[in-house]
Amino acid sequence: MRHRVLRISLSTCYLWGVLNSQMRMSYLSKHGGSSNAYTETEHTCYHFEVKREFLYGALKRFSQFFVSPLVKAEAMEREVLAVDSEFNQVLQNDSCRLQQLQCHTSAPGHPFNRFFWGNKKSLSDATERGVNLREQIFKLYHDNYYGKKMKLVIIGGETLDVLESWVLELFSTVKKGDMVKSSSRLETPIWKAGKLYWLEAVKDVHILELSWTLPSLRKDYLRKAEDYLAHLLGHEGRGSLLFFLKTKGWVTSISAGVGDEGMHRSSIAYIFGMSIHLTDSGLTKIFEIIGFVYQYLKLLREVSPQEWIFKELQDIGLMEFRFIEEEPQDEYAAELAENLLVYPPEDVVYGDYAYEIWDEQLIKYILGFFRADNMRVDIVTKSLNNSSDVQCEPWFGSQYVEEYIPSSLLELWKDPPEIDVSLHLPAKNDFIPSDFSIRADTISCDGGNAPKCILDEPLMKFWYKLDKTFKLPRANTYFRVTLKGAYSNLRNALLTELFVLLLKDELNEIVYQASVAKLETSVSLYGDKLELKVYGFNDKLPVLLSKVLAVTKSFSPKDDRFLVIKEDMERTLKNTNMKPLNHASYLRLQVLCKSFWDVEEKLYLLNNLSLADLKAFLPDLLSQLYIEGLCHGNMLEEEAVNISSIFTSYFSVPPLPAEMRHEEYVMCLPSGADLVRDVRVKNKLDTNSVVELYFQIEPEVGSELIKLKALVDLFDEIVEEPLFDRLRTKEQLGYVVDCSPRVTYRILGFCFRVQSSEYDPIYLQGRIDNFINDAKEILDNLDDDSFESFKSGLMAKLLEKDPSLSYETNRLWGQIVDKRYMFDLSEKEAEELKSIRKSDLIEWYHTYLKQPFPKCRRLAVRVWGCNTQRKDTDAGVEPAKVIKDPTAFKKSSEFYPSFC
Repeated sequence: MRHRVLRISLSTCYLWGVLNSQMRMSYLSKHGGSSNAYTETEHTCYHFEVKREFLYGALKRFSQFFVSPLVKAEAMEREVLAVDSEFNQVLQNDSCRLQQLQCHTSAPGHPFNRFFWGNKKSLSDATERGVNLREQIFKLYHDNYYGKKMKLVIIGGETLDVLESWVLELFSTVKKGDMVKSSSRLETPIWKAGKLYWLEAVKDVHILELSWTLPSLRKDYLRKAEDYLAHLLGHEGRGSLLFFLKTKGWVTSISAGVGDEGMHRSSIAYIFGMSIHLTDSGLTKIFEIIGFVYQYLKLLREVSPQEWIFKELQDIGLMEFRFIEEEPQDEYAAELAENLLVYPPEDVVYGDYAYEIWDEQLIKYILGFFRADNMRVDIVTKSLNNSSDVQCEPWFGSQYVEEYIPSSLLELWKDPPEIDVSLHLPAKNDFIPSDFSIRADTISCDGGNAPKCILDEPLMKFWYKLDKTFKLPRANTYFRVTLKGAYSNLRNALLTELFVLLLKDELNEIVYQASVAKLETSVSLYGDKLELKVYGFNDKLPVLLSKVLAVTKSFSPKDDRFLVIKEDMERTLKNTNMKPLNHASYLRLQVLCKSFWDVEEKLYLLNNLSLADLKAFLPDLLSQLYIEGLCHGNMLEEEAVNISSIFTSYFSVPPLPAEMRHEEYVMCLPSGADLVRDVRVKNKLDTNSVVELYFQIEPEVGSELIKLKALVDLFDEIVEEPLFDRLRTKEQLGYVVDCSPRVTYRILGFCFRVQSSEYDPIYLQGRIDNFINDAKEILDNLDDDSFESFKSGLMAKLLEKDPSLSYETNRLWGQIVDKRYMFDLSEKEAEELKSIRKSDLIEWYHTYLKQPFPKCRRLAVRVWGCNTQRKDTDAGVEPAKVIKDPTAFKKSSEFYPSFC
């Protein structure tokens, strides 16, 4: 797999933190908008979105930040805490810890040899040394925030002439400045050659990271030599490194290439990386694996660069650009703003896709950098060598060991004596499409916006919609296959999960080759339902679906792959809930869902399962099925019927009756319930605590469904910004402060969430409760104009057209999966909003969120960080009912009927 790190975020140049208060968040939230910002290695990006009619007002506020930033002295301390909270978010992240180790061990004097984040200590230390932070920020602003270093992208509904006049009016006072040319080359090597670093992991992983430093190739974007090599080194088909190393049982995945993040793709150097995920066996074969990497590199030198491979990449790039799916406009604006820093104006839109110039010599030149004496080796693992030479990276506190690679190995890797016969170049890609005709152009387009059911039989229900909006040669086909008894008990659930993981492993060679040609496959498991998605360019979609189903039908798991996949599944289970935010959501669902298999119980039982158990289980699992699917996009109805026929031809089995399909039941919290679930963080070194305060509302059924959903969404629209402003900006509780509706198997709820590394959950819950109590004042103080602005902002979001075929498909599929089948739900909600009054919202708030009203039913999930002292919640600290044993609690609880 090629490295591809997508950045989702408008733009200025250079480093700085967060968009300041001049970009009034309240203005955006009132008018259906939002904003964000992020800092990369060599630039900072600020972006926002807002309803079309308020774009000018938002730009007027936005521009002032770059003309005359306030940088209020009283806000400085708050911002230091915000930076620290953000750092604490990644403190236990293995990828971030590795990147900082690479910085820490880089050559003294190199631009990378620094703390690549920021925290309270780094900023406080500077202050103690006499540095005036406010003066430094202004210096940074004066030195770097000027016209020639800044790039601006605006996407709006007005004409280009109008948008241009706004830019000239609002941004002409940004100071001009002279562009200072920085050196694009740096002769200093980033790292000392011949070194290997063992980094102790937070998660249970074994990852081998190989890095080679290349010259910066920004000016060679039309040649994309590094992408050619990434395509081959990260390939997953027969003959590839991954295919070969998987057969040995050493490796589970490989990704390769120059990452999109700034450190790897900077103006001074590119870093080409290979990330190789290892099995337990692979961890003992590090040097052998590196040896095979150098065998493959020798192969690439001996066979010479192949123009036909470049031509395939060129064809795929051209077709992807020609028929690109739209993305949300704020994301697209940010992407283009970044591109303005890299590409000349004529290629800002096209540069990422351009394979214009075949340059065999450049590829050979770049291959010359893939030498052992230009390679850095990092191993991220929990199995750190017990060495007396353990060192500590000062900022993250990571433990690591530094070793020299034996000179005999470095010499061997210079020119391996042989190339294993199993290693060879990939075959030509048969999935590259050639038919780009648009079906909607060939027939009269009638019918509504909803998909229609073209098949409704005991075995299969199939929905179809021809795309008449985007008119691209793409289609999305989604299926959910209900398997017999797959979730009826813990053993069956584990065996089913093993089957799906082994099936994905078996399918990998086929689906990877198709994915290179932008025809994707996804295989997932939800309860007793196997979800298969095949989507992308539609020309070869039926061919891929047939191949996938043929493999699935004839699939028989093998012993060697069973052991590898079982080990990988065990590792995944051990790593579950390592992030406190994820842990909190898991604990909430553990209480609410009647059928919920605990991770620790899964781990215990998994050890006892064998290949014989799985083989004995599979015939019954697939003996009866029920399939529901959707075909949406560039396919005629007869083509969709053919898709459904392909499925039923491979799986012509008796239908699974409705009463034999798993049904999920959600707990109906008792009247006036005030429940608490307290658990320690799973990672004993994680300082972050989380409170997730969940309010159960009502089932999403009946005549009140639309109005209830409109009230929940409107409340969220109004309180989201004040909540963030109070608990995050002013009180600085932590980096994550948010609220949102929660739909759990069609039971509507509402959640408040805070994550903090400074305060314990009791305090955090108290601050959330305080805000909820004050929310009445927020609602009462809303004047009629403001209330109508929030309503119209939400209506605009609801009525916003789907930006792409994929967005529309996923929206339709959500209705099918939830068995709601209300394909115009957003339109109905927008219509309902017109009649909602402020008094309706206040009444809803009192009914469902205000204690002690009987319909105010809540569950507080509290995850306690390692630096907090757990309070004795049974000793009268609070009146809430504490759930110590979810299984026992559920036995005495009532549950809603199953709705989906």
